[in-house]
Amino acid sequence: MGLSARPSGGYDKKTQGYDVAGLLDALKIDKADLVTHDIGNMVGYAFAAESPARVTRFVLIDAPLPGVGPWDDIVKSHALWHFSFWGPDAERLVAGRERIYLDRFWNEFSADPTKFSEASRAHYARLYAQPGAMHAGFEQFKAFDQDAIDNKAFVAKAKLTMPVLAVGGEKSFGPTMAVVMRAAATNVQEAIVPNSGHWVMEENPGATIALVTAFLAK
Repeated sequence: MGLSARPSGGYDKKTQGYDVAGLLDALKIDKADLVTHDIGNMVGYAFAAESPARVTRFVLIDAPLPGVGPWDDIVKSHALWHFSFWGPDAERLVAGRERIYLDRFWNEFSADPTKFSEASRAHYARLYAQPGAMHAGFEQFKAFDQDAIDNKAFVAKAKLTMPVLAVGGEKSFGPTMAVVMRAAATNVQEAIVPNSGHWVMEENPGATIALVTAFLAK
């Protein structure tokens, strides 16, 4: 995705968590604060569950964790049909129509779609139109079933004990983020970004940054 390499496999979040660990090793960083959003939450959780001693504080923003807490109820939402939209025919349907597919996320998951700028929309549409990019994006969703299995095993082994801030957009996951994380962690604080849907850094960056920096400074 983006400008990174697109391997044929490894889109399960447990493997991507290992990738994060490898990156930190290469940078000679032993411990870090972790701030994640959307599928980043899933990758970050896998990393934190595998290497809890390396995460000092963990902020998760507006996306659930496969297999954790109310996951089975969350995925019943018709708005999340894209979780099951992947495969060769899905790729053929979207090819050349990447902007239409992506606009749907920005329009439907925003409290105010105008907050997601035209420049940003065009930028991401160009990236996702590159060969293999949409396939890589779909593979993230395809892996959710395996992620759910892995996450259930993580929770059964041990809950996270580092301080966790569960942030939801007011018009998106809201307080559900804290419900999700209390199923997977023992020290969870709840926060809501007001006047925002899913895209908190585009819709209300000031409030989002204030919440995150205050938590990390404690």
